[in-house]
Amino acid sequence: KSTSIWRLQIFPVLMYQKTDMQENHRKHHCVFMLAKLRKSCSCTPKKLKNFVMDFLPVLRWLPKYQWKEYIWGDVMSGLVIGIILVPQAIAYSLLAGLKPIYSLYTSFFANIIYFLMGTSRHVSVGIFSLISLMVGQVVDRELLLAGFDLNDDAPSAWGEGSLQNDSQSNSTAFNLTVVSGCSSFFFFFISMSPQVLMGIFRLGFVSMYLSESVLDGFATGASLTILTAQVKYLIGIKIPRSQGHGMLVITWINIFRNISQANLCDVITSAICIMVLVTAKELGDRYKHKLKFPLPTELVVIVVATLVSHYGKLNEVYASSVSGAIPTGFIPPKVPHFNLMLRVAVDALPLAVVSFVFTVSLSEMCAKKYAYTIRANQEMFAVGFCNIIPSFFHSFATSAALAKTLVKTSTGCQTQVSGVISAMVVLLVLLFLAPLFYSLQKCVLACIIIVSLRGALRKFQDVPARYHVNKVDTLIWVVTMSASALISTEIGLLVGIVFSMLCIIVRTQKPRTTLLGQIQNTSFYEDDLEYENLSSVPKVKIFRFEAPLYYANRNYFLKSLYRLTNLDPNLEAARRKKYEKEKQNLKKGDHTTANGLGMRETTLQLVPKQNDFQALVVDCSSISFLDTTGVNTLKEILKDYKDLNISVLLACCNPSVTDSLKRGGYFGKDCGSMQEMLFYSIHNAVQFAKDQKLPKQEKSG
Repeated sequence: KSTSIWRLQIFPVLMYQKTDMQENHRKHHCVFMLAKLRKSCSCTPKKLKNFVMDFLPVLRWLPKYQWKEYIWGDVMSGLVIGIILVPQAIAYSLLAGLKPIYSLYTSFFANIIYFLMGTSRHVSVGIFSLISLMVGQVVDRELLLAGFDLNDDAPSAWGEGSLQNDSQSNSTAFNLTVVSGCSSFFFFFISMSPQVLMGIFRLGFVSMYLSESVLDGFATGASLTILTAQVKYLIGIKIPRSQGHGMLVITWINIFRNISQANLCDVITSAICIMVLVTAKELGDRYKHKLKFPLPTELVVIVVATLVSHYGKLNEVYASSVSGAIPTGFIPPKVPHFNLMLRVAVDALPLAVVSFVFTVSLSEMCAKKYAYTIRANQEMFAVGFCNIIPSFFHSFATSAALAKTLVKTSTGCQTQVSGVISAMVVLLVLLFLAPLFYSLQKCVLACIIIVSLRGALRKFQDVPARYHVNKVDTLIWVVTMSASALISTEIGLLVGIVFSMLCIIVRTQKPRTTLLGQIQNTSFYEDDLEYENLSSVPKVKIFRFEAPLYYANRNYFLKSLYRLTNLDPNLEAARRKKYEKEKQNLKKGDHTTANGLGMRETTLQLVPKQNDFQALVVDCSSISFLDTTGVNTLKEILKDYKDLNISVLLACCNPSVTDSLKRGGYFGKDCGSMQEMLFYSIHNAVQFAKDQKLPKQEKSG
């Protein structure tokens, strides 16, 4: 009784204070919005300066650069990344279906632009295997549509010497156009890049919809596709690059059909290179705490393999496929073809999303590890302009790369000055050293790509542990991986996103429901199926629903409530009505019924069920929101149970749920009965149910 009196006194005061606060809040909000609008529309020198410095973060941190502390680590990490970057750039050109020179262009420009615009100190931006694969699929499709041969060993379009002095074939010219269009298709719309649009409209939050399971599954599925695409180079067979859905299956069928044509020289070279690379990687992982920087194994393998191929004349004697002439210098800038941009627009969207998500994920990982912050929207601008500006110089799409980022952090990188050092190493190759890789076998490049996939392919070992932690996340990983590998990378990413969202919807459609019992001698209540020695509250049922209550789970809410309380108010009300009707017929003297039973036997069968509880407490602590259907559902059970003389009490509602109930008229006009229907805790509701004088149920005759 004291609890009820206290609630009756305090509720009107709280309601008045809340209404007054809401009105004041609306006034302040309007004033604040007008002031903010005026401020945003004004242009002052200070605002212009802040805009420029936000757009180019290098202007903020470079003047504060601590040369004595940072320069040695940045130079060392920049040199190591540059040394790793050159062979990887040449190798990943196979994935993109392009000449190695384009990968070098991409690596050079991406490092310079991210140095100016990026907010992460440690991320390594440039070529990435997944992005290269997706670019290669578009390049192959456009070349096929234009009637060009996809044979990797077609006569090279490049002659010896520099780009400025040599002519280009139609196929190579078309390659240039495709790559330019692929990375900059939005030029005619607004600054060309989807990432720039996403940054302007503050869409950095979209990365939240790509869960870890989706990203891991996508990376693993794409890695299987990359592995499959490189097998023909490993064994030296000539098969066309497969296009469309099911590329992985079609490629393996073609491989087994042509396995008899394998080049023995390429097979032996691949076996030796893989053995050396894997051994070096394993030793590097085992003794990484003793090594100041990782061993440049890829570079050593490429140098040795190039020398052996050149002096052993492997291309002339054994017909081993080689990289061919890699020209020096830069191609003059060129505006992308607008008609091609329109054709590749759909393909560029998943490229933009994947590129941004991987960049932001790695940036956040590094920022958390080294205690600084990044700006997701600025990262969109940075990655976007890493695609916009280089597109005029015949580069393709870029992203942050996990392996090179980890190497940067392990070799003492402090800032993006290391990216400039890496760009200088690439520039040295572009201007002087590129022709030296003429005799490099393609099977060696394929070995470098395959060994770099170790991390993604090792995800298969984590499946049992992942399944033990969360079965739904494991299912999302399997579905995304399978779709990415067996259908296509773009479709796989879309399937993973949609399937993960469906899993969330299904989880909210059929959430956990339970009845609660009281922990003895306390004011706490828990699941009576999960804990022992809980005592039930006499004449009170406490029901918990662990999800938002909305249109998709309304029926499940009602079914669970009726099942756990062992009482369906609709059926019980119908039973009582029928009982009353039969009782009236008995008084009139009609002693038979339609089913042939006597009236007395039928009446005995229809005796109303005696309720074992007189109050239902709904624990709303796990209900995050209510929609219109959810409010109507609670109003429905309130009415139905009231007809059976059972009170319905709500406990632990958050402000959002309370406001929805008020607006929906759950508490009646002016919320007059709110203090008797809504409680701050389950214990308060239980005490109120015990104290109130409930109407006595009618006794059956």
